[in-house]
Amino acid sequence: MGDRLYRGRRLRRSAALRRLVRETRLSPEALILPLFIEPGEGVRKAVPSMPGVFRTSVDEALHDAAEARELGLGGVMLFGVPANKDEEGTGAWAPDGVVQTAVRALKADLPDLLVVTDVCLCEYTSHGHCGVIENGDVANDPTCDLLARTAVSHADAGADIVAPSDMMDGRVGVIRAALDESRFQEIPIMSYAVKYASAFYGPFRDAADSMPSFGDRSGYQMDPANAEEAIREAKADLREGADILMVKPALAYLDVIQSVKAHTGAPVAAYHVSGEYSAIMAAIERGWLDERAMLEALISIRRAGADVIVSYWARELARRGP
Repeated sequence: MGDRLYRGRRLRRSAALRRLVRETRLSPEALILPLFIEPGEGVRKAVPSMPGVFRTSVDEALHDAAEARELGLGGVMLFGVPANKDEEGTGAWAPDGVVQTAVRALKADLPDLLVVTDVCLCEYTSHGHCGVIENGDVANDPTCDLLARTAVSHADAGADIVAPSDMMDGRVGVIRAALDESRFQEIPIMSYAVKYASAFYGPFRDAADSMPSFGDRSGYQMDPANAEEAIREAKADLREGADILMVKPALAYLDVIQSVKAHTGAPVAAYHVSGEYSAIMAAIERGWLDERAMLEALISIRRAGADVIVSYWARELARRGP
């Protein structure tokens, strides 16, 4: 008897069957929820370009973080929006800085919640760049020293993971050495190893108030046309002591996520960035798409090989259930 006709529809006939043979599973514990923290009390300001996203004071952030824990999310990532900025970004490592204060509050109230902190200077500098300006450009090595100082201050406040997002050369090694010297050998580094100079960051810069006052970040963020460079960057960060590698953005770089995972075998995170999120949310609000589009987007990131996804839609996905 000849080969029987392949009938793929047999396993698509019901929701139960489709769940049974599903190849890619996206669960809440694989998702990290970003939170934007600013000074004050009782503050909850909507970010106009990011539907459903808010800048909050620490007390309000505690409510969001508690919900994240109850929903079973993998953790939260904190971004600081300070009241005052200066040329050097000194608020980034201040003991009473907005992120340090938030970390202490979160770990006091929700000790079992994983708290990741973004380590960068762009939110804290008056010029909006990710480091120290010398002769009109970001000075790499002096910036690394300040990033290390910031990472140690976050660890000292109780952060579980520090996540440098600046793209300075060698900063992972400098941060690892500083953490180790400060007896934070067990604190992992989630390095933004592959971060492109992308047009998809616009809404985030509204949320974090981090738009550069001159020029752009193409001198230190990667060219969107380059994929092989991503592997060199990822391997360099691993050699310097990174524990998790981040690719950012996600949807426009699914091939890069897959390649980084295949070439390194390391845990890979992907940031579903503000522009990717806001574009889908705007279409949903207008009725052009429904929420399945967001679900498909996140599944595609997972399918490409991301072990962890940073997503503004993390709570909504968890609320949907399996």
